[in-house]
Amino acid sequence: MPTPSFDWNTLRSRKDAEIARLNGIYQRLLETAGVRIIRGRATLAGPHEVEVNGERIRARHILLATGGKPYVPDIPGREHVISSDEAFHLPALPRRALVVGGGYIALEFAGIFNGLGVETTLSHRGATLMRNFDHDVAHFVTQELGASGLTIRSNTDVLSVSRQADGSLLAHFKGGDTLEVDLVMYATGRQPRLEGLNLEALGVALAKDGYIQVDDHFRTSVPGIHALGDVIGRVQLTPVALAEGMALARHLFADRPIALNYDNIATAVFCQPNVGTVGLTEEKARQLHHDCVKIFRTSFRPMKNTLSGNDSRMLMKIIVQSKTDLVLGVHVVGDDAGEIVQGFAVAMAMGATKSDLDRTIGIHPTAAEELVTMREPVAG
Repeated sequence: MPTPSFDWNTLRSRKDAEIARLNGIYQRLLETAGVRIIRGRATLAGPHEVEVNGERIRARHILLATGGKPYVPDIPGREHVISSDEAFHLPALPRRALVVGGGYIALEFAGIFNGLGVETTLSHRGATLMRNFDHDVAHFVTQELGASGLTIRSNTDVLSVSRQADGSLLAHFKGGDTLEVDLVMYATGRQPRLEGLNLEALGVALAKDGYIQVDDHFRTSVPGIHALGDVIGRVQLTPVALAEGMALARHLFADRPIALNYDNIATAVFCQPNVGTVGLTEEKARQLHHDCVKIFRTSFRPMKNTLSGNDSRMLMKIIVQSKTDLVLGVHVVGDDAGEIVQGFAVAMAMGATKSDLDRTIGIHPTAAEELVTMREPVAG
């Protein structure tokens, strides 16, 4: 059997081609709907007026949906680091990489680099990765990432990055440690893209965390100006922004003012291993329902891994409210976790109970059948 090969330039060019194809589709959809597209930097000139490329455009409603951007702290040597925005524009794959962060993007890119043979180190300030996820999920992912060959440095702070004579980079950590790499990528959060919008002059109120403040119908403090998506900082996911846009359109143009429900939004992290999650974490469930919750959890090697000799394991966890039998959360770590959880998200939106899962006959042999065969809750 031939050894698999990988070419960074091929990946990069195909990525560019796919983005161009998708952009073309979106543009045609807009033009077919009669939308006028103006390319330029816009600024608010008034509650019902926008200026772009020297032209003033008046409208009854203005929507701010400028998205977010990566946050990179202002450390010495900041000019030597990249963010996720630049990662797929690199001219070549580095030999050694340092990824700074402990969330979605940091884990995904650390997994990409590590999987492609880059000597990769993941550095984060906290004791555990994925601090907003279920603690069992975070612990399991950390173990699996370490077993995959990724070097994880917890409780570490990068103080500065310097360029060496040979072109390599030297990361300086709090405590005096250093690490020589060829690439430093920061994935330490995102912030709203608000520069040049003229928000302050118009009196558009911002929340304490810097995001645009809106009500349940995405209205800002200035009548006629709305905002949604990453600039309001609620749930920063593409499908959520789409749902917010649909809700606003129905409110403004179909007289259907419905507040969007942010409960039980499923999400996936495409790290190695994959994570799929919907609903409450165990910690949040216990906080809201005290100890009136039952936890069902299993960890195992999928059959395809036992046959192939792959040591990778999966984690599956269900959180149930004791009094009502309602499923409060479903968490999966392993191959195709997002695909698995999407179906259970539909079930939870319909009010699934643990009894509903127990009545469901599993598909054998699949990993997902474990979610409908767990009968005994774990202790504690």
